[in-house]
Amino acid sequence: MDAMLVGAHEVEVFEAARPRLEAIAYRLLGSAADAEDAVQDTFLRWQAAGREHIETPEAWLTKVLTNLCLNRLTSARARRETYVGQWLPEPVFAGDRMLGPSETAEQRESVSIAVLTLLERLSPQERAVYVLREAFGYSHGEIAEVLDLTEANSQQVYRRAKQHLATGRRRPAVDAAAARKVVEEFLAAALSGNTDSLVRLLTDDAVAIGDGGGVIISVPEPITGALRVARFLRTLFKPTDAKWAMIGGRPELFAAVANGVPALVMVVGDRIAGVFALDVTDGGIAAVHAQANPGKLGRATRQWAEITPGEPLAGNW
Repeated sequence: MDAMLVGAHEVEVFEAARPRLEAIAYRLLGSAADAEDAVQDTFLRWQAAGREHIETPEAWLTKVLTNLCLNRLTSARARRETYVGQWLPEPVFAGDRMLGPSETAEQRESVSIAVLTLLERLSPQERAVYVLREAFGYSHGEIAEVLDLTEANSQQVYRRAKQHLATGRRRPAVDAAAARKVVEEFLAAALSGNTDSLVRLLTDDAVAIGDGGGVIISVPEPITGALRVARFLRTLFKPTDAKWAMIGGRPELFAAVANGVPALVMVVGDRIAGVFALDVTDGGIAAVHAQANPGKLGRATRQWAEITPGEPLAGNW
């Protein structure tokens, strides 16, 4: 930021809003890197604006950021049509301010990998209305101001988005200790070579989705059904020299909380090589979201360097 062009008070106002802006942008874009860029672009608009005429900076910044994100979503849809393999959001760990508020089940749900993936089904406008209403509690009147809609139209768009995203599942809140227990049990089953052990941990309609971005080999389509997912995981976690070569070395395995769910983290040297987010419901593990695209692990790697992950998990992988 160039404080020479913006007074100290204006910088302070923007920095106070930055965590909320980042949290909105991340939910809208599913990418921490793109969210950072959108927030920086918002600052440039703030820098150039006639700020003496802005009565409510928070509302102004939210409107500018949201519309920048809508523009990015439109271009992102075109890019994802040529994306190699499956697309998954960029994972972030507990404590990252991009996760935003997490006091309610709706707020936690809105930032899970599962819901961020489902949000790709929505139009940019539907996504914006859903995020602002569900995760940040904006009134329909406020959303109408941000998106230049009528209040009634905002309500209609919100209802439509909710219908598209209805899953009937609620994910329990987890802390580090609970996450470690889930991940240890998952890893033990995956390394056992026993398919039945994995099947018992999964829901009948479990799904496995992997994102390698064309850089790391991954499955081209989602794998569905407990038995098929278990067989896939058994093969995936069978150690081979070829796998170590592909990710740059033999990884250490850690348990963490990513996007509010238990996660198995693969670390090679000083970088994260993969994050397996486990979508846990009352019936078992409903989804395994494996993010291995190096281009989507930069923020997670930086955050990992600043936290104390504890000892690696037991298991000779």
